Amino acid sequence: MLKPYRLFDAVAFQLEKFPKQEMIAAKIDGVWKPYSTAAVSDITNRLSAGLLQLGVSGNDFTPEGADKIAIISNNRPEWLLTDIAVQQTGAILVPIYPTCSAQELEFIFNDASIKYVFVSSEELLLKVRSISNNVPSLRNIYTFDETPQADHWTKVLAASTPELLAKVEEVKAKIDWEHLATIIYTSGTTGQPKGVMLTHHNIISNIFFSKESFPFEDSPESKVLSFLPLNHIFEKTVTYIYLFSGISIYYAESMDKIADNLREIKPDGFTTVPRLLEKVFEKIMSKGNELTGIKRKLFFWSVSLAGKYDNKKDFGAWYNFKLKLANKLVFSKWREALGGNISFIVTGGAACNEKLLRIFNAAQIPVFEGYGPTENSPVISVNRKIPKEDKYFGTTGPIINGLAVKLAEDGEILVKGPTVMKGYYKRPDLTAETVIDGWLHTGDIGVFIDNRFLKITDRKKELFKTSGGKYVAPQPIENKLKESPFVEQVIVVGSERKFVGALIVPSFSMLKQWMPQNGLTFTTNEAAIREQKVLDMYKDLVENFNKYFNHVEQIKRFELLPREWSIETGEMTPKLSLKRKIVMEKYRDFIERIYNL
Repeated sequence: MLKPYRLFDAVAFQLEKFPKQEMIAAKIDGVWKPYSTAAVSDITNRLSAGLLQLGVSGNDFTPEGADKIAIISNNRPEWLLTDIAVQQTGAILVPIYPTCSAQELEFIFNDASIKYVFVSSEELLLKVRSISNNVPSLRNIYTFDETPQADHWTKVLAASTPELLAKVEEVKAKIDWEHLATIIYTSGTTGQPKGVMLTHHNIISNIFFSKESFPFEDSPESKVLSFLPLNHIFEKTVTYIYLFSGISIYYAESMDKIADNLREIKPDGFTTVPRLLEKVFEKIMSKGNELTGIKRKLFFWSVSLAGKYDNKKDFGAWYNFKLKLANKLVFSKWREALGGNISFIVTGGAACNEKLLRIFNAAQIPVFEGYGPTENSPVISVNRKIPKEDKYFGTTGPIINGLAVKLAEDGEILVKGPTVMKGYYKRPDLTAETVIDGWLHTGDIGVFIDNRFLKITDRKKELFKTSGGKYVAPQPIENKLKESPFVEQVIVVGSERKFVGALIVPSFSMLKQWMPQNGLTFTTNEAAIREQKVLDMYKDLVENFNKYFNHVEQIKRFELLPREWSIETGEMTPKLSLKRKIVMEKYRDFIERIYNL
């Protein structure tokens, strides 16, 4: 039976069971600065008191009536401190991606009637200021970085008094776990953002179901590195799993510094998305390509061996001996680069390349794929750390304890349980379409392997029909193609067309190495993709992968693109999912070239 915790109870829970000197930590001026559990308790209570002084309140504790406080920031201790402090006033936190456009920002601020906002930097301050005149509800902007342009967040902290601290305790006691903890606006790939309303009960349920299922044992000696955006429910839920498990959280300095930070703090684990794992693997392979002689042969022999690994099959003593040798001579260096102490990496947010999962797990770098949408707080399924039999590469694992899952007639994944959102903010119409008789319709298509392991096959909206009337699911084709080290990104096209085509972004780091070996000089990306030898190589590559698919699904023609898709250029969401509609609009001319035979 779940206890009716609120998210902010994680602090008192940790204080009682495993008070720590390093509850959370960040690198300041080149030195890791820790915050103890006691310090976090003190700061969050004083910050809550300061917010009460500003008039922040849960008011009538309804989604519409409670004040909304926004946060736009990179991962850092202040993010979590603000989150907890806002919850303790009964107000609702609205986290927003730093990469959000000014147009989206204005929509969210007005939709949620944001009262105050906390931003990390001067750059984000200016972005908010650019739309502030159009947001009548906004009273002030506070920054985490020091700047003369705005009030520092510690100004709110300084407003605390003993009387206000006593008031904080009164308010906390009145907050029910059915009260909203947050409204998370999903960026989506089309239309205006939708505000997903999640209660303390929703997220607490997911925390303890996931903690029990994976499992995350209470582990006060453990530490993790956090770098996935805290605005996303995946990293937020996992953060509170860590807090309720006594695990120390270290915030990465930036995406560029992840590798350095891993070596410095030697964490037990972290969460990630497949795109970042792919980047890590590309760097490893690039280093391997630089090797010569016996070292090069040994490297690629080891990777090839690992690619065949399957935890559900025993390939015999000879294979096991070779893998042991590869682990000692090659993969031990990979593990050292990740700090040498990794016992888990959980990946979600998109389908992970199955070959990548085999290679990392064979290299004794345990990667566990999971799945769940924001609307479910989010976890629905995850491959298990224990027992080992509950791990199946290419699937998102068994359903976590406490949830009911079934597949609709068209294969759509439906989930029911206390983790399902309260609804979309101010959108009862959308809520009624998405949650029917308590079942959340995820929009994802899946199948069960061995009646136990959930495999996501595609997004319902992304299935398309060729002009011949045949349905094609693009994701499995794209994921297979991305197994090639020469393919950085790919999108499969062909809706209402005679055949399936593809836009391919090559791995230019691999091309730079391949071209000189084949009598070509690399000058620019644009010149490289026009070389006939390069085009022929990609044609062979696509034809080799086509054999994995039926005739209708096979890629008949493709176009190579000179630039990687990114958040900055607008083709990727902040959680690094592809915005198909944007890509297809932006590269319409390339798609037309595929079909202009």
